[in-house]
Amino acid sequence: MKLHEIHDNEGANRKKKRVARGPGSGKGKTAGRGIKGQKSRSGVALGGYEGGQMPLYRRLPKRGFTAPNAKSFAVINLGQLQGFVDAGRLDANADVTEDALVEAGIVRRKLDGVRLLAKGELKAALNISVTGASKAAVEAVEKAGGKVTLPAAPAAAE
Repeated sequence: MKLHEIHDNEGANRKKKRVARGPGSGKGKTAGRGIKGQKSRSGVALGGYEGGQMPLYRRLPKRGFTAPNAKSFAVINLGQLQGFVDAGRLDANADVTEDALVEAGIVRRKLDGVRLLAKGELKAALNISVTGASKAAVEAVEKAGGKVTLPAAPAAAE
């Protein structure tokens, strides 16, 4: 099979029916909405209105909490790092910083920082400088002969 021979299955893509385009279209005038009534008008949200009864989304209990100041980290695993070193996209001799990870394409953007996790196996001795890392990841990097540098924790106010 060649690239120019690829196509959808028969009937997989159907053109959208263009409504309100004159009587010859078969969906002219009322555009398939019938005559008069609330549903024939625009701007109708019948899904959320229950005729004055307490709507479902207000009857159901709300659960959980979303912290407004929660930090969002870009996550990388040791196995990913090893894969990029093996592929030659990450220099094992240079320091591995967050900017280097973005440049290599391991993470798309840094967000609030990069966090290193221990999934996978690391064989290369890397000097990694990231915002956060799990204890298991730090141990695995040190076992491979590298080291992980984390930013100094802010001193607790007394």
